[in-house]
Amino acid sequence: MSARRAVVVTGADLAPQALDLLRDFDVVYAGKTPQENDLIALCKRHDPVAIIVRYGKVGAAVMDAAPSLRVISKHGSGTDTIDQDAAKARGIEVRAAAGANAAAVAEQALALLLACAKSVVRLNERMHAGHWDKATHKSLELHGRTIGLVGLGAIGQRFARMCDAMGMKVIGFDPFAHHVPEYVRLGDLPTLWRESDAISLHCPLTADNRNMVNAQALAACKRGVILVNTARGGLIDESALLQAVRSGQVACAGLDSFAVEPMTVPHAFQHEPNIVLSPHIGGVTGDAYVNMGVGAARNVVDVLR
Repeated sequence: MSARRAVVVTGADLAPQALDLLRDFDVVYAGKTPQENDLIALCKRHDPVAIIVRYGKVGAAVMDAAPSLRVISKHGSGTDTIDQDAAKARGIEVRAAAGANAAAVAEQALALLLACAKSVVRLNERMHAGHWDKATHKSLELHGRTIGLVGLGAIGQRFARMCDAMGMKVIGFDPFAHHVPEYVRLGDLPTLWRESDAISLHCPLTADNRNMVNAQALAACKRGVILVNTARGGLIDESALLQAVRSGQVACAGLDSFAVEPMTVPHAFQHEPNIVLSPHIGGVTGDAYVNMGVGAARNVVDVLR
């Protein structure tokens, strides 16, 4: 074992700018798809003082395999893949690179919203098949419509600004948000479900909000609502959403995250023309890769300092 302290990365790489911040440590990679047993073995071998979480989950067994562990740093903003209760019980700090991928994810949310409202995917497929649907197709104009945002952190507020710039009315729900722009009207969830023409999720996944978008919530929405999720798949009851899309209660859903990832194949969402899918790549851009790596590395250095 090296005399230098180790940092385990639950992935295969980090941005060079992040590695520069970690130059005083031995950086050990767990690979692209690390399983719990892989992480336990690495921790027993290297006894890291920090873990940077890109892929996979870090639970109590991994923490117990690293007695010198002081900080678990998320390469991104969502910490639901880290057992925070176990970390707290062991005196291990959990940090997130808050806001590092805000621009990337907000842009993906906008892309999915527009894809749903303008039938981008379906019209593209029809055009490639030789059809010209100008006489029969009508898209949804978003100007003047109401967008409901669940979560008003860095991503949610950036997306709110985009929607406001398009002339949309913005309703937001976030019990932890204290300072929001004047164009965001705060409301409770029943108000948001009832009044929104489109809904976008930007909140972390917790035990309290799992399956918050369920059959009851969807039934409370306007008929023909658009639903966008670039947050966590566990926020949505997928079977309830499928039923709502097929019945027309939800006109279209744009999804970048799923209850099980990678999305199981075959999946009921496949071949549904009114569900637009992307493989949880909202935060996967060149810029966000650097920003998240630097943010995660900086959190490690700050705690260990």
